[in-house]
Amino acid sequence: MKHEEEKPQILHATNHYLYYPDEEGVPSYLAYGFRPIFLLLAPYLVISMILWGFVWSGVLNIPFMDNILIWHVYEMLFGILTAGILAFLTTGLPELFPGFVPLIGKKLRNVVILWVLGRVSFWFIDVTGVYIAAFFNLSMLGYLIWFARPAVLDKLQRHASLGYTMVAIFIIEAWFFAAMAGHAQTDPMDILKLALGSHIILILLALRRINMESVNELMEDKGIDDVYVSRPPLTNLAVFTIGLFSIVEFLYPANSALGWLGLAAGASVLAITNDYILKDKFILNQPYVIYLSLIYVLIAAGYALMGWAILDNKIENVSHFRHFITSGGYGLAYLMVMIIIGWIHTGRHLTSNIYTHLMVGLIVIATLMRGLIPFFEQHAQTLYLLSSIIWAVPFILYAKVFFGFLMAPRADGIKG
Repeated sequence: MKHEEEKPQILHATNHYLYYPDEEGVPSYLAYGFRPIFLLLAPYLVISMILWGFVWSGVLNIPFMDNILIWHVYEMLFGILTAGILAFLTTGLPELFPGFVPLIGKKLRNVVILWVLGRVSFWFIDVTGVYIAAFFNLSMLGYLIWFARPAVLDKLQRHASLGYTMVAIFIIEAWFFAAMAGHAQTDPMDILKLALGSHIILILLALRRINMESVNELMEDKGIDDVYVSRPPLTNLAVFTIGLFSIVEFLYPANSALGWLGLAAGASVLAITNDYILKDKFILNQPYVIYLSLIYVLIAAGYALMGWAILDNKIENVSHFRHFITSGGYGLAYLMVMIIIGWIHTGRHLTSNIYTHLMVGLIVIATLMRGLIPFFEQHAQTLYLLSSIIWAVPFILYAKVFFGFLMAPRADGIKG
């Protein structure tokens, strides 16, 4: 019997090199999807958060904005989300689906311009109107959904949950703009709270993939002979409880059952950290495992504390505790995506140092200062301002450490 010659295995991480476009004259900062968006996102987060801290603490006033709270929440949710999705999809999909052509050069530049137009249009929504902001922002998210269609149409449905969640987020965003334009009677802030739940679900689904790549990459570099597996049941349970909490909060915000759902959501998110307990090797002392696990800890703390506040009839504290989810888990998740991709996908080994320690530590400190204001109400205005400044510092450090990598060709000489 004649045996066919066994072909060498092609790793997913190198699949996109076979289909890299032939476009000439592409600068390094447009050589892969994550590069321009991280170059813009870091300073954008710094400016937005520090500006917000000065405005909310009463130091500054933005004369062309009527509802600064809506602006802040929307930008910290949808403004950041579309940038994060762009970086995640344009980096991950070419690896997950062989034959998928990476987005580079002129096409990438045009998509990034669309994101910038979305930010400008929402900043000036009271001047230019709701419809222009809706057009640019919905177009951006719509394009990303179209870009991700291989994940949804994949026969094995391995990553379809990402696509379906993005469609749900698109519907919620369209609903938000309809409410802003007066075509829906729902309070826009209630829609944004519902949107937060859908965003956290998307982050948890994305973190499963990020963990699988980064933790196993880390163990390979450290010579740790074990395999990390992110188990779907734990993430699925967290997704279910967060979805249920978000729906009940939207429909019955004063119901005491919401308190118990908050505790359940917190427990289910915290349970995901069990994935880091491996059968043969101890990895909980590895910096990146600590960094990533803190995302789950902060999100879990937010839901649990909100649940406790509701059961304790202190509804006014819910918005403060929600910042454990937003400033903490949400912010740290994006920072970790930027750090991990910034190392691995510029041809470098995943590295921890004083800068990465500081970045993560400062996010945690800022979150504690902002989220625990109910216990230090006499210092509220100071904490509003200081927490926003401290939260922004990690992204300044990110620029210092990674902007040189993002502007230069890959260190290993490979395209992208």
